[in-house]
Amino acid sequence: MNGEQTKNNEVKELIIFLDCGDTIIDEGTEVRDENGTVIEGKVIPGADEMVRLLAERGYRLAIVADGLAQSFKNLLSVNGLYDYFEVLIYSEQLKVEKPSPRMFRAAMGAMELGEQDKERIIMVGNNLSRDVRGANQEGITSVHLNWTSRYPKTSLDPAERPDYIIEEPLALVELAERLNEQLLSNKRIKA
Repeated sequence: MNGEQTKNNEVKELIIFLDCGDTIIDEGTEVRDENGTVIEGKVIPGADEMVRLLAERGYRLAIVADGLAQSFKNLLSVNGLYDYFEVLIYSEQLKVEKPSPRMFRAAMGAMELGEQDKERIIMVGNNLSRDVRGANQEGITSVHLNWTSRYPKTSLDPAERPDYIIEEPLALVELAERLNEQLLSNKRIKA
C-alpha cells in the first residue's frame, strides 16, 4: 500500500502519523530480549484492523515513535502491519524523543511534505506529554487515544490538550473520514 493508490480509492488528503506503544501495540504484552529490544507483543483490540482499514482506504500512514528501530520492526512485522506504513521514524535513529520537533519534521521530510502540509496531518498517540505536546508545538492536529492507564489521561498544561480524543483504535477510522471530508471542503481540521 505505502501511500499509493489503493483499489477503488484514491490517496486521501489527510495524512496520519501514529505512535506505536499503547496506540497500536499493548505495551503490557511486550517481551524483550537481554538487550532491551522488544521481540514480540500483541496489538491492542482493534488496532490491527484500524491500520488495515486506513491503508486500504488510501490514507498515507507513518509511525512516529520513541524507542529502538528493531523493536518496532519486530512488533509491526510479527503482527502483519509493517508494510502498511509509508515511513517509520524512531527516536533511536534521530537521537531525540517526542515531543522534539525533529521527530515530526523527519516524518514530514521522509514523506516529502512541507510546512503547508501540516494542516493535513494528524498525530495519534497515547501520551499527552510526548505525542500531543509535540504535535501541538508543531502546529499538527493532535489526537489522543485514551486507551491505556499507564499514562495520564488529562493535563492542566494547555500544550498537552488534544484537538480530538478517541477511546479505542477503530474510532480513528471514522474520525479520519470526517477530517478528510473537512479537508476536501476546504475546512480546517485543527479544533
